[in-house]
Amino acid sequence: MKGVNIFLADGFEDVEALATSDVLRRGGVAARLVALTDEATVESSHGVTVCPDAYLPEVDLDAAGTTADDVMIFPGGMPGSKNLAACTPLIDAMRAHYAAGGTVAAICAAPGLVLSQLGAGVLRGAEFTCFEGFEELLIAQGAVHTPAPAVRAGRIVTGRSAGHAVAFGLEILRGLKGDAVAARVRHALYLD
Repeated sequence: MKGVNIFLADGFEDVEALATSDVLRRGGVAARLVALTDEATVESSHGVTVCPDAYLPEVDLDAAGTTADDVMIFPGGMPGSKNLAACTPLIDAMRAHYAAGGTVAAICAAPGLVLSQLGAGVLRGAEFTCFEGFEELLIAQGAVHTPAPAVRAGRIVTGRSAGHAVAFGLEILRGLKGDAVAARVRHALYLD
């Protein structure tokens, strides 16, 4: 799957999806909000209605030619993370995307529920973070948990929680555009 895509399922965490999108767009990344269905809107876990840019049934899921600059992003939230994890076409696309060289990123509950489905051996030794209580599936696969705000382990980026969504977005941005662009956006947000 080409480009930078943030996947929204009903019950997604508002801050994790929209702050990440905002940070990436401030950094010049054309991040696309992609709904799992072709419904006109997606409702967040706090009742915020969002109009997506695209719909999963219409997105080209072919992984051929995928690079590390192609990123699949999974916000947390409940039941959003469970809905993402239960979407077989999305999980199949994530596996193919990562196997082809793409980057995956997840925050809050999504590392444990979604990224844990990457497949055997992928996460062994990888450092990650997530919302407390969702780390066990990753630890069982040999991943190493840390309570950091955001963590990069090669082509896997994880974020801890809604309170760390900007740090998560900045870590994705740093991987795509480099330290200088991430620092510029961080400074523009008065995080220095």
